[in-house]
Amino acid sequence: MEKVIREGKVAILISPDFGAGWFTWNSDHKELLFHPKIVEMVKAKRQSEIDEQWMLENLGLADIYCGGAENLTIVWLEEGTPFSVEEYDGSESIMVKEHLTLTA
Repeated sequence: MEKVIREGKVAILISPDFGAGWFTWNSDHKELLFHPKIVEMVKAKRQSEIDEQWMLENLGLADIYCGGAENLTIVWLEEGTPFSVEEYDGSESIMVKEHLTLTA
């Protein structure tokens, strides 16, 4: 799976606004979390152009729900950081899974 990595950090795409999730509503397509073409669209502030037709023409993906595309944002995490995408009422956030050390 292709990813954008800058200075040891990976670009992760989420939609933090309420209404529609980006990844959580398309979780069968893990590549949507990282896809370089989508990262470039967000960096260029062109995410409003990402719709079902754009997904088909540029990524060859059909049946993708693009309701959260307009609000896409990039979260940068250190490469190798375990995480999950959480969603509440369409608002996505990143939950970093930290290693727990139990002491007696």
